[in-house]
Amino acid sequence: MMINAEKRSAEPCLPKSNKPSMKSATASTRSGTIFDLATKEDRLKELESIIAKEGFWDNPEQTKPLLRERTGLAAKIDQFHALAREIEDSEMLLEMAIEEEDDATLAEIGATLKGVSDTIERFSLALMLDGENDNCNAIVSINAGAGGTEAQDWAEMLFRMYARWVERKGYRSEIIDLQPGDEAGIKSATLTIKGEHAYGSFEGERGVHRLVRISPFDSGARRHTSFAGVDVIPEVDVSEVEINPEDLRIDT
Repeated sequence: MMINAEKRSAEPCLPKSNKPSMKSATASTRSGTIFDLATKEDRLKELESIIAKEGFWDNPEQTKPLLRERTGLAAKIDQFHALAREIEDSEMLLEMAIEEEDDATLAEIGATLKGVSDTIERFSLALMLDGENDNCNAIVSINAGAGGTEAQDWAEMLFRMYARWVERKGYRSEIIDLQPGDEAGIKSATLTIKGEHAYGSFEGERGVHRLVRISPFDSGARRHTSFAGVDVIPEVDVSEVEINPEDLRIDT
């Protein structure tokens, strides 16, 4: 089992031909995400107009979402233009290198385009994770299900797997609660994952995870099936919570 956001692969950046074309050099397997530059630029101008209006800063709670949206849009537009410039420069160098049959320059361009391809893969993933809460931090809860010690051990395996994935991604994690198991593993764990698109990346892990294996805790070496539940919710900013008195039940 893997984090869903990591299930991606790119085709080789340069073809095997001795004289690659720019069209084939930049081809890769994509998710089908389309970057609508015009729409995003129009939305950015609209946000800039709203922010420039008098009285915009009077209500800080209402300004936060708009400022966050503007920052995200501006970053995506800038990255798109940077990628476009880098591809255009590489195309010009590629044409010159092909004409002069400069193998060293061709190899250098291949390495550059490989880096561009990797950047585009990450950029495409960021474009897909554009839901309302996808860019929020994630609160992940892991609970051992049916299976006793087996399930508790399986829950700890999930916990360690997520911790290592968080470390590789450069995210930060904070353990909120951790209940150790009776003999091994954990009964439950809750942690906060902090980083860009943390919730969007983890959301696909929500559900019941099953493990079938020969139990190391069974002296008869029998096969056991263990379950662990994973819940993922976004960490959102809530300044004030209103509770309707009619929704309360008071027992004396």
